[in-house]
Amino acid sequence: MNWSEMQPLLTQGTIDTLYMVLWSTVVSIIGGLPLGILLVLTDKGGLLQNVAVNKVIGVIVNIGRSLPFIILLIALIPFTTLVVGTFIGPSAMIVPLAIGAIPFFARLVETAIREVDHGLVEAVQAMGGGVPTVVFKVLLPQALPSLISAVTTTVIVLVGYSAMAGAVGGEGLGSKAVTYGYQRFETEFMLVTVVVLIAIVTIVQIVGDGAIRLLARRGRTAS
Repeated sequence: MNWSEMQPLLTQGTIDTLYMVLWSTVVSIIGGLPLGILLVLTDKGGLLQNVAVNKVIGVIVNIGRSLPFIILLIALIPFTTLVVGTFIGPSAMIVPLAIGAIPFFARLVETAIREVDHGLVEAVQAMGGGVPTVVFKVLLPQALPSLISAVTTTVIVLVGYSAMAGAVGGEGLGSKAVTYGYQRFETEFMLVTVVVLIAIVTIVQIVGDGAIRLLARRGRTAS
């Protein structure tokens, strides 16, 4: 297979991969951020201490994190079909990708929130600030660099998940690598898809690290 044959396949595969990763990341943030915050707030000594709720959320998150993605992907076929109307294609893969990443991101959010100085929380409470004020004025702003790192890590994980999803009808670079690289014994094409995936991950990491450094510089300037 020459480059003129590879290029359209790689282009479409890259577009499909970025599409799946982008939208599953958005859904993962929407679902995982509140879960991570609740894990902290409902924990012992938290602002909304509720051991029962905390344990239920913790169990759900742990189960979601413990399932291998390929098994989750297959198990969610009926649900994916119900939501999207099919279990094949980039749009369908967003469902299992997001569901697989939400628990992962929630734990990263929990870790980031727990790193915030509790003295700041107590100071806001002493001034009459309620839970929403503490969350939006203290916890999230203070944890922002760690949250950006969590998003970066989640995106990288989703890139890997999307390649796996491609092996079972999800399209993207994973599908192209299996169909044209493995099944047709096009070793060069397989290597090129790997290089493209590495490039995507590298760019994501560079952007994430750059955003964190930018926040750090702004913080030093403000102080």
